[in-house]
Amino acid sequence: MRLALRYAFIITASIAAPVSAQVPAPAILAPASPYLDAAQGVSLDDAIARALRQEPSLVASRYAVDIARGQRVQAGLRPNPSVSFERREEPGGTDNQTMAGVQWPLDLFRRAGRIGVAEREMTAAEFEVRDRERMVAAEVRSTYGTLLRAVRELWIVDELVAAITRQHELVSARVDEGAAPPLERDLLSVELQRLRSERVLQVGRADTALFALKRAIGIPPEVPLKVREDLESAMRGKPAIAIDAGGMTERIAQRGDVRAAEVRIGVAEARIDRAQREGRFDLTVTGSYMRMDAGFPQLGFGADRSLERVRGMFQYFTGGVMVTTPLFNRNQGEITAARAERTRSAAVLEALRVAAANELAAAIAQDTQARAAVEVFTGGALALARRNLDVVMETFAVGRATVFDVLAEQRRYLEFERAYTDALGAAFDARTAVQRALGEVP
Repeated sequence: MRLALRYAFIITASIAAPVSAQVPAPAILAPASPYLDAAQGVSLDDAIARALRQEPSLVASRYAVDIARGQRVQAGLRPNPSVSFERREEPGGTDNQTMAGVQWPLDLFRRAGRIGVAEREMTAAEFEVRDRERMVAAEVRSTYGTLLRAVRELWIVDELVAAITRQHELVSARVDEGAAPPLERDLLSVELQRLRSERVLQVGRADTALFALKRAIGIPPEVPLKVREDLESAMRGKPAIAIDAGGMTERIAQRGDVRAAEVRIGVAEARIDRAQREGRFDLTVTGSYMRMDAGFPQLGFGADRSLERVRGMFQYFTGGVMVTTPLFNRNQGEITAARAERTRSAAVLEALRVAAANELAAAIAQDTQARAAVEVFTGGALALARRNLDVVMETFAVGRATVFDVLAEQRRYLEFERAYTDALGAAFDARTAVQRALGEVP
């Protein structure tokens, strides 16, 4: 009852205060105007979509799939035949020899091994691109949240700068009228300068966060960019995430990095098979044709019993098979290395599953606690803190509080608002961590 009467007295006294003491608030620009645009700004989903289309490192990683596809085509091609041609002439004579040959490796066992490795490499590259998309989306979410947090902190500082400016002008008017000591004006001047300096630093943090978001999206720094929502609206209406153990295992199994690790085991197994196939024998079909024109200096009788030079025209066709025999090199070292790679890949997959499960569990726990912390603020504490500051300011306006009371309450309110911002930021980061752990990519 007494508190209500006091508030009523304060409000009445403030209305009845002299007009000369009521200094209008200075015109303050919208503190978030360089960063927020509710109509034309970029939403979080839009930012992620743009990043998935144009982020340079992601675009580069997609070419790895094209490279793997080309290697798959190459692996399916059969070896080319080798064709040789040879011509021999007798110096100062008439003898000559012409020979043409061909060698064609049959590639009996090796082609299937090459194809198996190339196909699994292509599948692994596709899953690695999916994982890269997951990380790019998580980076955009993180930088977007960092910018929203910086914008909100800038708004808090701007709000206090405006309030201190009004108080400073009010006290300056009182000092001029001799109703207040100059010390109160000087104290407010010092506090105002401190807040203005802090605002400059906060602008730098917001600009840094904005450039980080541009980098995550993949746009140049000179391209204008504004966000559509503030930190509170970004967290509004997001229900808590609850996933049972079976659901967690199923979601983790679909992550791009986990699927890529599974395929890497298949790659190692395919390399074992390829190495074993290349250690077997192989056949190469050979064939040749030779035309030889040869003669001797002696003379002999021809068909008409006349003398003529002894010479002849000879033609030879040859065919055969060349066998590659694996006597010493049966790819023993490559087989051993591929088996070790398969064991290592299995261990990497197991470690990745354990890490992903713990990452998701930790993110869900953090998300639950962060949302509970936000609810503490939104359950009435935030409105109460704001009302307490308004009451102290009104009390000071009617001369029933000192400037020390105002400064103390303003700093308390600033700490409270920053704590609320930290809670919102923690909730945003926790939700980002959950989405990254689940492998969510819009």
